Amino acid sequence: MSTTFRTAVVRDPGGPDPIEIIEVPRTEPGPGEVRVEIAGAAVNPVDLAVVSGFFHEIGLIERTGHVGLGWDFAGTVAAAGPDARFPVGSRVAGILPGFDRDFGTYAEQLVIPVDDLALVPEGLDLTTAAAVPLNALAAARLVDLLGDGEGRSLLVTGAAGAVGANAAVLAQERGWRVTGLARTGDEKFVRGLGVDFTREATPGWDAVADAATLQDRGIALVRDGGVFVGVLPNAAPPEERGVTVRVLDVRADGARLAELLGAAASGRLPVRVHAVVPLDEVAGVHRAVAEGGVRGKYVLRP
Repeated sequence: MSTTFRTAVVRDPGGPDPIEIIEVPRTEPGPGEVRVEIAGAAVNPVDLAVVSGFFHEIGLIERTGHVGLGWDFAGTVAAAGPDARFPVGSRVAGILPGFDRDFGTYAEQLVIPVDDLALVPEGLDLTTAAAVPLNALAAARLVDLLGDGEGRSLLVTGAAGAVGANAAVLAQERGWRVTGLARTGDEKFVRGLGVDFTREATPGWDAVADAATLQDRGIALVRDGGVFVGVLPNAAPPEERGVTVRVLDVRADGARLAELLGAAASGRLPVRVHAVVPLDEVAGVHRAVAEGGVRGKYVLRP
């Protein structure tokens, strides 16, 4: 059995062709940990921001060596440490949060605490499950920051994207009267979430969930005294007009992820996979995502 595994990293953020695939030593799981053979890792906007150097610029990445890529994944438990409740062969999914780290989920394997994982329900294949954890947990946390809606109006920007679509569904369940802001071509999908649709928003909303990272343009849409929830860490727009500004912080939460995976398996939460692509083609995938217009996630297969 190999003593190393392959993982994708970036050494020179913002530079030409900055993504490399390197070999790193394999480690064994300790107490309460498992080693997962990764079946799929989703490509998310946060990964593109790491490659571009955005998180270096705002101080969330300080290391001078390589930085690992990828936040969420699904796969099969290949080895279990003491007191790890998921036995070998379990199908699991999870996230590896954080920015300043040696490697991420764009990899062949990963050692991770079992508390950060959830079992993948039957009927949900692993490559589809890989597209769920980060987006669903981010949306759930975003709605937590909004609180209960009690019939108030909420504009979700980027409602056709993964985080926005999940947030639109979950916010309805918390009593918000939701409208999704998206392009004209996405109207059918957004309305299919059970919410209203607009392609051009005017100010006056009780709250804005800014999944599209409009930032200052987004907070301008909130009424005086309303609530704005952003998704860019360390980049909250300044409060104005009595608007409460909160910023999303995504956390690993196996118990909550189990509920969200169940909602995805049942069809309650939308999950769209655009393509499953070999890990070796990660640079091309990043370029395709950066060009925009893709609906659904690219999932990397080691």
